Amino acid sequence: MIALLLALGSSLAYGCADFLGGLGARKAHVLRTVMIAAPASLAVELLLWPVLGASFSTATLGWGAAAGVASAAAFALLYKTLAIGPMNVLSPVTALVSAVLPVGVGLLQGEHLATAGLIGLPLALMAVVLVSAGHGAGAARPSRTALLLAFGAGAAIALQFVFLHQAPSDSGVAPLIVGRTVSSAVTLTAAALMRRRLGSERPAYAMSAAAGVLDSLANLMFLLAVRSGDLTVVAVITALYPAGTVLLARGVLAERIHRGQLIGLGTAAVAVSLLALT
Repeated sequence: MIALLLALGSSLAYGCADFLGGLGARKAHVLRTVMIAAPASLAVELLLWPVLGASFSTATLGWGAAAGVASAAAFALLYKTLAIGPMNVLSPVTALVSAVLPVGVGLLQGEHLATAGLIGLPLALMAVVLVSAGHGAGAARPSRTALLLAFGAGAAIALQFVFLHQAPSDSGVAPLIVGRTVSSAVTLTAAALMRRRLGSERPAYAMSAAAGVLDSLANLMFLLAVRSGDLTVVAVITALYPAGTVLLARGVLAERIHRGQLIGLGTAAVAVSLLALT
């Protein structure tokens, strides 16, 4: 039950962070947004160090660094995806892609899917197709570029989950600190190399920083959840995060959800729920 609650909390925090990050990336180049979000996320984890402790073993450094590279890619790809929009379509696509890979890794490591899980995986793939279709007059239909970015973002998020899960369970918040240090370094280096292409727009500082803080809290709750539960279950429950993004996009941006997409979102909810029963 503790793992379930932590995973749900992680899901909520990720959804809110994605919404804010996506909005921030609409106001300035995505790298300008990530330049603020990643260091803000690192600051939170450094503040948690004295409270939760940290052990920097060789394995922790390796897996944390790998998670950091994946995190940097996830930040940039996801915020760019959501900036293009529509958020209420692309966020669920990234979530479903991010759930499939950890489930596969969990199964290879000896975790088992019950009958509900065996039904849930095909449903999840069906939901991706339904949510991405966007047919009908006035429906919000994503471009091919946006869908490719969404799949890439989902894969990067999945790799981050897997790498964090591989870190030693007694390492405290060390994997998160190492990961955010690496992702901040990667982001700042990329921004320096591309500084002439970033434009002159001022980033949304508060919005971008808030996205980073929420993402950090989401990562922490995911790490604690996966240490007390199965990766196959925690990953798919965390993949519920589009619910927060979609609701915020609907309420704040008035993004329209077509009937077919509603069916896709419902199918996604059923799929994730079935996977959570495994």
